[in-house]
Amino acid sequence: MSQRSKRELLESVRPRYLKATKKEKQNLLNEFVATTGYHRKYANRLLKQGAPRKRGKPKGRQKIYHGEVVVALTRIWEICGRICSKRLQPFLPEMVTVLERHNEMELSEETRNLLLKMSRATIDRCLQPARFEKRKGLATTKPGSLLKKAIPIRTFSDWDDARPGFLEIDLVAHCGDSVAGQYLNTLTTVDIATGWVECLPILHRSQIMVSAAICKLRERLPFALLGLDSDNGGEFINETLYRYCLQEEITFTRSRPYKKNDQAHVEQKNWSIVRRLIGYDRFETQEELDLLEAIYEQLRFYSNFFQPVLKLTSKERVGNKMIRRYDVAATPYQRVLQSEQVPMPVKANLINLYLQLNPVTLRKEIDCLVGKLWKVIR
Repeated sequence: MSQRSKRELLESVRPRYLKATKKEKQNLLNEFVATTGYHRKYANRLLKQGAPRKRGKPKGRQKIYHGEVVVALTRIWEICGRICSKRLQPFLPEMVTVLERHNEMELSEETRNLLLKMSRATIDRCLQPARFEKRKGLATTKPGSLLKKAIPIRTFSDWDDARPGFLEIDLVAHCGDSVAGQYLNTLTTVDIATGWVECLPILHRSQIMVSAAICKLRERLPFALLGLDSDNGGEFINETLYRYCLQEEITFTRSRPYKKNDQAHVEQKNWSIVRRLIGYDRFETQEELDLLEAIYEQLRFYSNFFQPVLKLTSKERVGNKMIRRYDVAATPYQRVLQSEQVPMPVKANLINLYLQLNPVTLRKEIDCLVGKLWKVIR
């Protein structure tokens, strides 16, 4: 018996039930229960009080962001490496323009307007970010016993240099689960003023290899190298690198021992750039070194031109809470163009290069190379 039929039966039986005697009510109730299959108590309540009122649909704003808008947003989010909404939302207009310029995306006018009007909270609601389990790598920093008194300490609170060229540097060990033997390392560098990131693989951990990588780094940077800040590992705190910095007039500083927050900028890039992409496997061979070089060659364009970053502008302690304020997210490329210290010819070359880069193609090439690297080690 359908619900509609039960309701019609109730409407026809209830008037007679209310006027009936006690004996008649008992007979009507028995018949009603037998026909509808209701519990006797529930049937009795229906006949006395009537059917409950239908609840209307909850009132609220009509859903605006759905369908094509969410599909476009999800694709852009994937192309941008699944970055958070605080970084993605200010970069959406630029990213849509780039994708349309390279014919990677076609949006209707309505979809485009809705996409560019999205707030950070709306982006978070529309996306379902994947959760990545963080795995800790092994610490391979061995204290350098030389020149500690000659190299000054710089802490996390001393970075007030607004000029590009002052870099934090660190090594990421690709040693797997054991630090025994020789294995590849990645030299990670990040510019404090602009967030410009460069990664260079080195065959083994030595002061000669690190110094050679820094020489190569200077050729890649779009600005002059003015300062280096490292941890206290022997691969950095040594006579070779110290003498090189003196000759080239590069400011050389170091962090405090066992204070990773002094190198917060490069430590963050070790995870978000290297570990998140390359992983924690062990790499040893020349073939793996060549693949890492190819990956980082494409990654430098992808991360510096299409990965917006936030910069901390101020910190204020209120009671037991620390209130941090950040600027609007911008890519390292955009911050270099905004810098007055970078010459105009360098900016012109960067603009010309930017117009030729396709983020979709870069992302595909990086994923393809990473797939080849994983096949080698498997």
